[in-house]
Amino acid sequence: MNDKLLPIAREVEFRRGEQLLRQGEAARGAFVIRSGEVHARVALPGGGMLTVAELGPGAMFGETALMERAVCMASVVAKSDVAGWFVDREDFRAVAAGRDSAALEIQKAVTQVLSGKLRAANARLREHRAAEDRPAVPSQAHARTAPAFDWRPFLQVLAFFDGFDRWEIDELAQGCTVFELARGGALFNSGEPAEAAFLVIRGALEIVAPQGTSERRVTIAGPGEISGYLAVLERRPHWVSARVRESACLMELGAAQLLRHYEGAAGTSVSLRRAIHRSLLQALARTNTQLIRLISHARLNAERGEAEALEKALHGQIVFGDS
Repeated sequence: MNDKLLPIAREVEFRRGEQLLRQGEAARGAFVIRSGEVHARVALPGGGMLTVAELGPGAMFGETALMERAVCMASVVAKSDVAGWFVDREDFRAVAAGRDSAALEIQKAVTQVLSGKLRAANARLREHRAAEDRPAVPSQAHARTAPAFDWRPFLQVLAFFDGFDRWEIDELAQGCTVFELARGGALFNSGEPAEAAFLVIRGALEIVAPQGTSERRVTIAGPGEISGYLAVLERRPHWVSARVRESACLMELGAAQLLRHYEGAAGTSVSLRRAIHRSLLQALARTNTQLIRLISHARLNAERGEAEALEKALHGQIVFGDS
């Protein structure tokens, strides 16, 4: 992806010991290293710093700032004199907002990078035990029923539709099925083909990852959150299961419809890609928090090998390498 970003980047240089990013500060854009090395460190709960990455030529970091206003996930310091490029968030957004093929390719490349990092980090996370592991609960089939209220006015206040024009919301919703499902009802199971994504209008979903005879809660998806979209975009089976946590009203976006909008050039497509990027960033932030918690726990219990494996997974979240 770097070759697509360099035309809008400016050259930067840093001396050894200079700080490029500070954890917790507002992020302004992404860096690509041409020469030299940096290291990235994160603060651990309870004190102490953890070096999660050492990056050299061709590496990129700070990419989350390209999609959304965010804070830096790590502090980055130059280990040697460093030269490279900086891509400003506003410059990136101006290019990505275009409707030509180049803009579409950049947006799709961002999605692929973020989704790849999320899958890798979650796969590593599932390899390690956690307090929330529990016996697997069999999926339950519940009948879908028609909504008992007028759901349309709710759409424009959902976080997923931030930045959408009213007509774009209507266009995306056109042809979608909206239904209610009782607590415990299954939407999809791990390993099943991804035939649709589901947007929560009201209520909540529980997203769980199966692990043999046990399962682990990944997250709770409330109003304005979407589930199942990543498997649709990647044209892969679901790797998690989704069931209703609280009686929910849901919008079903069929795979063909979601892909058509995602790969289109109209305003609705641009807004949808931004919404998907936000969803991916939120998922990455949750996984990052879980990794740091498990690293701290492993260190406190002197489980060095497990801590090192988790640190590698955290490294994979904070940066992406040669693109």
